[in-house]
Amino acid sequence: MSFNKIIKVFLIVFCTSIFLNSCTKFESPFGKPPIEPDARKRAQENVRQGKGIQIFKQKKKGGDFLFASSNPMWKAALDTLSFMSLANVDYGGGIIITDWYSEENSNEAIKITIRFLSNEIRADGMSVNLHKRTCKNNNCVVKEVKSDLIFEVKDKILRRAAIYKIEDDKGNKKTKSKKKWKNK
Repeated sequence: MSFNKIIKVFLIVFCTSIFLNSCTKFESPFGKPPIEPDARKRAQENVRQGKGIQIFKQKKKGGDFLFASSNPMWKAALDTLSFMSLANVDYGGGIIITDWYSEENSNEAIKITIRFLSNEIRADGMSVNLHKRTCKNNNCVVKEVKSDLIFEVKDKILRRAAIYKIEDDKGNKKTKSKKKWKNK
């Protein structure tokens, strides 16, 4: 093969690879999200994330804990549902879903779903849903049920969360260090 033929083959392969590569979506090799074009939205996001220039830096104080033992509502819900096996638990997403539970009748079972809407101990801070599965001749029907059990579960969680909150507050008061004054 002559040198010109080698260059022509190389150019054909190169152009074909560029053409085929341009058919795919280009993703950043660094995994960075696209930059927001609106400067105001970018600035608001930077403020929320704590980015920017600070002339007088302040000492960082305690932050939010991202583990379940710091949230009394979460602990109370897990304790309340401890008799049931759990199918899905996501603290970051604020959801607890139990597995199907049946006491005596194997043809009927219930499933409880709890969604946390707030970290505050309030009745509207969570949503409790109850689903009932009824099976006859291997045909199962699942329906959402509005029952007093929903209110009982919610009430039990709120009461237990209030107790945990009081205990946590007492524990925090005991662990705070007192100032010691030195005699001069």
